[in-house]
Amino acid sequence: MQEYVEIFLNGYTGYASYLWQEVTNPHWKNYFWWLIAVSLFFFAVEIFAPWRKDQKKFRKDFWLDLFYVFFNFFLFSLIIYNAASEVVVHLFNNLMEGAGVTNLVAVEVGSWPVGVQLAVLFVLRDFIHWNVHRLLHRVPFLWEFHKVHHSVEEMGFAAHLRFHWVENVVYKVLEYIPLAMIGFGIDDYFVVHIAALAIGHFNHSNMTLPLGPLKYILNNPQMHIWHHAKNWPARYPYGINFGLSLSVWDYLFRTAVIPHDGRDIELGFPGSNEFPTTFIGQNLHGLGLPNADAKV
Repeated sequence: MQEYVEIFLNGYTGYASYLWQEVTNPHWKNYFWWLIAVSLFFFAVEIFAPWRKDQKKFRKDFWLDLFYVFFNFFLFSLIIYNAASEVVVHLFNNLMEGAGVTNLVAVEVGSWPVGVQLAVLFVLRDFIHWNVHRLLHRVPFLWEFHKVHHSVEEMGFAAHLRFHWVENVVYKVLEYIPLAMIGFGIDDYFVVHIAALAIGHFNHSNMTLPLGPLKYILNNPQMHIWHHAKNWPARYPYGINFGLSLSVWDYLFRTAVIPHDGRDIELGFPGSNEFPTTFIGQNLHGLGLPNADAKV
């Protein structure tokens, strides 16, 4: 037990030190400053070349979503996730060793060129996330958490990272074993994470970009806005357009639907008008606790 307590505490101090270094020491592999740079880029595009020209520059819930950007990218790990996950991973590895499994790697790709490894990781990770995303829509208790993301009523780049902290855990837990079973020979997936961040911001942004045939591969605002439609086509009760970075999965598995230009469609979900509107209220939702936004 003492070993796990030490791992937990070291997880706090280690991540706090890492985050401080990220904030105070800009460098080209710095997640904190890349997050700011990518966010500022898409905010500038939304100001000077908006798709929905009547939408305010500081749209509804802009500041709430901006807080979510930093909370889900950094603060959640600082508060609990990094320390807790290190304990769980250590426990999992000990259980595997106790069962005689000392190596989870099923496919060794360490000898592949770095570019190929990154491409494989990007595609595989996105396919895992596409499947997890569909799970969030089909499993009722997971949908309650995912409602936080779908409570967005006006789209903008920062809506990308408005999601419940439980959703954060679900994605990371379900991607851990599949990715651990592939023996990548590189330690830093910085390029993959930043690419996914930029595409996610793009998908949720108030902008339009003609992609031509690339629209069948790369997700985009004109496709993703239909995922956030308040009412989906009757044939798709669990949702449409689940792609995160890539749209190809939706086209392959026939969940890609773009009925018409969705620039001004109503966003949300049935009953979203009654959904909590504050950060605390939204992050308590789904936990079986009283609505923190309820008026006494």
